[in-house]
Amino acid sequence: MEPAAVASPPERLLLGPGPSPVHPRVMEAQARPMVGHLDPWFLEIADQVADMLRAVLRTDNQLTYAVSGTGSAGMETAVVNLVEPGDTVIVGVNGVFGGRIADTAQRAGADVVALEEPWGRIVPPERVASAVKAHPGAKLVALVHAETSTGAHQPLEEVGDLLRDSDTLLLVDAVTSLGGVPLEMDRWGIDVVYSGTQKCLSVPPGLSPISFSPRAEAAIDRRSSTVRSWYLDVSALRRYWGGERVYHHTAPISSVIGLHEGLRLVLEEGLETRIARHGEVGRLFQEHLEDRDAELLSQKGHRLPQLTAFALPGGVDEAPLRKRLLEEYGIEVGGGLGDFAGRAWRVGLMGEGATHANVDRFLAAFDELLEG
Repeated sequence: MEPAAVASPPERLLLGPGPSPVHPRVMEAQARPMVGHLDPWFLEIADQVADMLRAVLRTDNQLTYAVSGTGSAGMETAVVNLVEPGDTVIVGVNGVFGGRIADTAQRAGADVVALEEPWGRIVPPERVASAVKAHPGAKLVALVHAETSTGAHQPLEEVGDLLRDSDTLLLVDAVTSLGGVPLEMDRWGIDVVYSGTQKCLSVPPGLSPISFSPRAEAAIDRRSSTVRSWYLDVSALRRYWGGERVYHHTAPISSVIGLHEGLRLVLEEGLETRIARHGEVGRLFQEHLEDRDAELLSQKGHRLPQLTAFALPGGVDEAPLRKRLLEEYGIEVGGGLGDFAGRAWRVGLMGEGATHANVDRFLAAFDELLEG
């Protein structure tokens, strides 16, 4: 068999739900020479990644690291380490990713109380409060901060206050929110957060930042059953990422180096400045869409600026236009999922992609496509 041709990706402007455009410095970092996963230099880089993650997560949690896997691996790490068979878990389900948490908790043996809301809506904090009152022994409440399938921006602070003096933990999916909207892990009383690198951090997919509070660590230590994953078992991983450096698996070295550079870029810009940039660009983009009679599908007052789900004006068939947008203009956007399938586009203006120039380029192409 002859070797295949060199894999040379086409030029794309990535304005979908992820991955987002990657800064050249991150790509350069990932191409640096290989070292061993227990090399003292690499271990120092891993420690610096943990420190920078604490800064962007707004936490002092010692158990903060990057899971060797995508955001879904971070989700499984959070759930399977905290949930034991028979535990009650309250999950907000208002899109794809709340549903995934519920599914994973069920697989871990939990009795899941699903707080279902229509797609595009938030889970009202008062509904969470009612569920906690009805299930006072619940092990945890799980919410998606930024629902990537709908663009809904879930409020968390009130829920954190509700649970702060209870034994119920708060688990948060921040895959699309980290670095794009405010996230205050310690101040809001969040016990475990996981995220992804390929959204507002603008690093290639492959790692999942995660952080556990001391309360969450204590809950893991109290487990009476074995974690239902060898690879994601925190009791072993915290020895690997902590001071002992006990071998667990071969870390994705180049990915960690890329995340290191991506986090350096975030902190160079300033987290508040970066969040403000996402807010300004996203709100302007949504105003332009409404001027074109597109229907924004997430709840007014709770819309993410960095991820917008909208129905095309005039009942236009979305799939052929989305294909033309990619093939003729080199712009990638996402289609709708679940309840929004076949009628929505999802446009991400995340990380390096959150610029006025990208908004202008998208709108120019969008107008031409609608004109026929």
